[in-house]
Amino acid sequence: MKLFFDFFPILIFFIGYKFFGIFAATAIAILCSFLQLGFYWLKFHRIETMTLLSCIIITVLGGFTLLFHNVLFIKWKPTLLYFIFAMAFLISGFVSKKSLLERLLDQSLKLPAAIWQRLNYIWVGFFLFLAVLNLYVAYHFSTNTWVDFKLFGIIGLTVLFLFGQGLYISKFIDPSNIKGKES
Repeated sequence: MKLFFDFFPILIFFIGYKFFGIFAATAIAILCSFLQLGFYWLKFHRIETMTLLSCIIITVLGGFTLLFHNVLFIKWKPTLLYFIFAMAFLISGFVSKKSLLERLLDQSLKLPAAIWQRLNYIWVGFFLFLAVLNLYVAYHFSTNTWVDFKLFGIIGLTVLFLFGQGLYISKFIDPSNIKGKES
């Protein structure tokens, strides 16, 4: 359910684009991002940093898209967000004993510190790859292709990446260390 909630603005943007065009889809995505923040606040009485950051970026770049009637601003949104994620993962490895990935997953998964660090750097690389790939598609293909890529390509690549991560991690998992497992 949370995954759907996180991808809700992307899905609404895609639907808005297919029915009304890029500028209407941009306005709809901005509105949906604020609705997402409001819903999250009402349900949990807090706001996730990633959701807030995404809302700010889509509001600023989407606002520039609408104000200047230039689609390149909204096309930069995923690149900027992925770059920020990459930097957050990279910096976490230097400012804390635990990487960001380890802090996110160590409650459910026990791995050696060196593996956590390696995985964290792999995530940095993945986010940088997505940032550059998004720019490539944005500048070399039509807006229609970019919108399809944004929904299907990014999600597909993320699923493949997560599957690969799962295979890699499985080599290091001791089944007796999995939290919630009854012995």
